[in-house]
Formats: sequence, structure tokens, C-alpha cells
Amino acid sequence: MRIMLRSKLHRLRLTGADPDYEGSIAIDSNLLDAAGIVEYEMVHVWNVSNGERLETYAIKAAPGSGEVALNGAAALRGKAGDIIIVATFAPMDEAKARRHVPTVIHVDDRNRPRELHLAQAG
Repeated sequence: MRIMLRSKLHRLRLTGADPDYEGSIAIDSNLLDAAGIVEYEMVHVWNVSNGERLETYAIKAAPGSGEVALNGAAALRGKAGDIIIVATFAPMDEAKARRHVPTVIHVDDRNRPRELHLAQAG
């Protein structure tokens, strides 16, 4: 089995960080749907602005809101305005891994989907 990138929300802009909230990352539900991420799914968060990396779970924010907010302890790893990447991974057997094409969603500066990218299968 290989662990493969399944989906990525590329260069989201954090809209907030709340250390007093129970842990997670709130993401506009339209973005979650576009990337195929379900609520409470484990996600990797990579902060491009400060180099921090963490794992947490996704929760839905209002559709169309553009909200992307770190909550709980994760909120200490970023601040509003930081650029982040959110990624999910999935195990696949060798044959499926070689055919797999991840979903990559690029966003504008208000966290609205710009375009869908499907990586080229190798």
C-alpha cells in the first residue's frame, strides 16, 4: 500500500484563529465539497507564511463565506492573513496509486475556487 495525496486546497488565506474554540479547522463548506473533504475528516495543514505544520480535522463553515479558521490549539500555529495549504491522503494499492490523480483546488484571495487542477497521472 502507498499513501497518496487525495486532495489539496492550495493557498487558502486564514480568516481567523480562535484558541478558545474546541480544536479543528473550519473551512467554507463549498471548498470542502470541491475537494471531496468530509466534515470531521483528518487534514494536514501547512502554513506557508510561517512554516508550521499540523494535523487536525475539518469542520464546515458557512457555504460561500470564504471562512478558513484555525481553532483550539491549532490556532496558535497561524493568524488571520496567513497562507495555508490543506491536504488529505488515502492508502492505495500499487495499481490504483499509479493511476491516481489528486484533486487540487486553487483559490483567489477571498478563498473562492478559481479552478480545479487534476495532476497528470504518471
